[in-house]
Amino acid sequence: MRDIKLWKNAGIATAALATALAAMPAQAQTTQTDDVQVTDQEIVVTGSRIRRSPLDQAKPVTTVDEASIARTGLSSVADVLQRLPSAGGGLNTKVNNAGNIGGPPDGTGVSSGSAEIDLRYLAAKRTLVLVDGLRYVNGTAAGGIPASVDLNALPTSMIERVEVLQSGASPLYGTDAVAGVVNIITKQAQQGLRASAQFGTYRQGDGHTQNYEASYGIQSLDTGTSLVFGGYYTKQEAVSTADRSISQFPTPGATSCAAGGCSSAIPNGRFDVLGQSLTLKAPVIGRTPVYPADFRAYSSATDSFNFAPFNYLLTPSERYGGFVNFKQEIGENINMRAKLVANHRQSTTKAAFLPLFVGPDAGNGNLLDTISIDVTNPYNPFGVTLSSGTNGTPANYSTVRRRFVEAGQRVFSQTVDTLSATLTFDGSFDLGDHKWYWDVNGVYGINDAHQLFTGNVNAANLARALGPVAACTGSCVPFNIFGGAGSVTQAMLDYVTFDERDKSSQRLWDFTANLSGELFNLPAGPVGIALGYEHRDQHASYDPDPIIVAGLGADVPTSPARGGFNVDEVYGELRVPLLANTPFFHSLELSGAVRYSDYSSFGSNTTFTASGLWKPVPDLLFRGGYAESLRAPSIGELYAGPSRFDATIDDPCTSAPGGSFQTNATVRSNCIANGVPANGSYAEPTGGQLGVFSQGNTALKPETAETWTAGGVYSPSWARGGFASALSLEVNWYSIKLRNAIDSVPATLTLSRCAFNADPVSCAAITRTGSGAVASINARLLNLNAIETSGIDWTLAFRSAQFGGGSVGLNVNAAHLIKYNIVPPSDLNAPTQEYAGTERGSPDQAYPKFKLNGTIDWSAPAYGISFTGRYISAVDERDGVHRMGNVFYGDVQLYFSPGWMDHRLRLTAGVNNVFDRDPPQCFTCDSANFDPTTYDLPGQFGYLRLSYGF
Repeated sequence: MRDIKLWKNAGIATAALATALAAMPAQAQTTQTDDVQVTDQEIVVTGSRIRRSPLDQAKPVTTVDEASIARTGLSSVADVLQRLPSAGGGLNTKVNNAGNIGGPPDGTGVSSGSAEIDLRYLAAKRTLVLVDGLRYVNGTAAGGIPASVDLNALPTSMIERVEVLQSGASPLYGTDAVAGVVNIITKQAQQGLRASAQFGTYRQGDGHTQNYEASYGIQSLDTGTSLVFGGYYTKQEAVSTADRSISQFPTPGATSCAAGGCSSAIPNGRFDVLGQSLTLKAPVIGRTPVYPADFRAYSSATDSFNFAPFNYLLTPSERYGGFVNFKQEIGENINMRAKLVANHRQSTTKAAFLPLFVGPDAGNGNLLDTISIDVTNPYNPFGVTLSSGTNGTPANYSTVRRRFVEAGQRVFSQTVDTLSATLTFDGSFDLGDHKWYWDVNGVYGINDAHQLFTGNVNAANLARALGPVAACTGSCVPFNIFGGAGSVTQAMLDYVTFDERDKSSQRLWDFTANLSGELFNLPAGPVGIALGYEHRDQHASYDPDPIIVAGLGADVPTSPARGGFNVDEVYGELRVPLLANTPFFHSLELSGAVRYSDYSSFGSNTTFTASGLWKPVPDLLFRGGYAESLRAPSIGELYAGPSRFDATIDDPCTSAPGGSFQTNATVRSNCIANGVPANGSYAEPTGGQLGVFSQGNTALKPETAETWTAGGVYSPSWARGGFASALSLEVNWYSIKLRNAIDSVPATLTLSRCAFNADPVSCAAITRTGSGAVASINARLLNLNAIETSGIDWTLAFRSAQFGGGSVGLNVNAAHLIKYNIVPPSDLNAPTQEYAGTERGSPDQAYPKFKLNGTIDWSAPAYGISFTGRYISAVDERDGVHRMGNVFYGDVQLYFSPGWMDHRLRLTAGVNNVFDRDPPQCFTCDSANFDPTTYDLPGQFGYLRLSYGF
């Protein structure tokens, strides 16, 4: 891993070249590989459009090469990248959320089974993902319209290396490059076969993972033809929450529901009727329950349902795909290139049996809240119609809550297909004494997803089955909601349940043209320039099941959305060498870039960047820069319909312990004005989930950011040729200020400002039922906050000289988060939220102040061993009570490569989390009592891999 890697726009760099460059000193070079000559003139470094030496990089770039990926033992490139200290985690296959908590309040939908990369904790939507320097279609998983690329849609067999630019780069690459750019470099040239097969499993005997990869390359210098094609298959099996102690109850460390956090929707039912809160003494099968004989008072301490062991810690996922990279010389200095990438994914998320809530305080936001259970329903034991208050009679019941165990667990199965096709023509020509390069690129990408959800309930059919028996005709079967577990017959199930089928898609059309070369020579060297044009069209749609669109589902409600935008952009970049080969100025140069963008969705914008590079001596480099960045509102942020997110937050208006209604006269008065009964009867327990409804906004403006960077690289020549073949130390500082961040007002702030300040806007965003319960909180997307973050990154790379037939290497990457602040607008009258050193929770994200990855290895042609240590500093949960301690993970890997096969066959064995370190318990996280965006699953993961040709 190193920050000075390159990618060759001409498309002939190989993994061997990348590895060689990583070990070379910071000086110009010419490298021979596979009978193809590669010179500095042919090199484009991520972060600049002008060809240059990759070792004189004006911006901080970290490279993860093929060897580094293989050393992790992971089967997803997203999991590898999320381990970078500068990464903020992001969605991955450890995240099980689907219908169980709903869509996130940022409008980007639920990407079940997907994986993302989030740099600088600024969210995946602010990190631009490129493939060979070109855009890739965004992912989707039939749960909304995400604003980021699904890295699980990229075949791992095609990846040669990944370059991560850790700086804003909108002037060069356009929208989304706020936190940085992840450029995935594919295999452009290869001779012969490369293949690998890996099997891994957790020591507990679950989470089995199979990964098979193969690629084959053909090159002909006579015909100018190069072809690389390959495929992969990955199958990851599940890890259940029931099989790890950390996740067996909703509250960390609990051994029963008495600790809280369990659900009031229980298999035998909770019936808040006729002024009482009741449940059954035992299930009543085959007859109508008798009131009051079959009932008793409900107790949250003894009757709550433990839903925790019915989820996934690791979601099952099956992925396969392939790629073709083709190059043909079609004339002198003219090439045609074509790339085709296809990927198929089948994944599953799972939740406990459906918690069916019926009645005026149910908070579904649909027909289920208005159902009356008729006196003639043959299973109604109360002798009266239980009225919801919507039929002209006063409400005499609050909710009926029933864990719908007869329908089985809620299972969400995703089928996702992604296709990307790229056609490029490129070449070069001489203009005077200078060489110029050009390329024209067309990209088409499509991502289609379908999701099947089993276990949902049709509210219209349920209302008919609970209503007057005389109206329950035809296929209608009267429904028994009062009989407890096992009382719902198959005929009842068949009538009220349905299979929910959702779908979504994203489309990308992108055309780019680039020209780069040298204008003229200065005493310090040639002045470089790059110019380019881009036209891009993006369209997306999300279509929930028609029953959901009609508002008749019993799970999390959502709405359809569709839309798109197009943009035309032009950019220019200039590099001016000022001094060279003079005392204290081995080199000094300035560079800058500007991009003008015209969007159909909001209008035009211009961004600018400038940077400087100074090498006082050949071994020491200093650099600094300023960049303006832009992120246009995504399709989901613009056009998403209302969607509910079940946030784990507290209502200050409750009379239950933890609320302020009984202890604060101001809160009591304000809450009563907001619809809470004055008698204090509203006593919703704290720690529950409240429905937050997000929605897109076509009036959104783009986010803008200013990024400052400064750093240096020391690569001493005195060490090379002696005890080291490579040695470098790099330090980089960054500061990012993001304005007009697209977000919604936090629901906790809305509740607080209404309760404590009687703010009319906040109070208007809260809808309450007649009992005072929160029915919904409006959280429409707005250009809201400012985000200010800064930090320092360190990188140390060392490779010893050869001794004993091999060499020792040490690579250390560290990140120190100085601050991460969210600054609300002044009219909200809210304090700045300081996140550095904390765990956000709901949705999960830790912000440790310090993270470090370090690998030490001994490598020889015949064998090798490596140890990787990963350290994450402690964070405080934002409840002000709990603290998640320091974590240190250790990974070990060994390989053997016999000489009788010319070391082309390799057997590798490894164990991740060799010290069996559990993730720290999290009391405020939505997931299974730990933060899956930051920490490993509990348990040691061992694997074996057999590879050929690497």
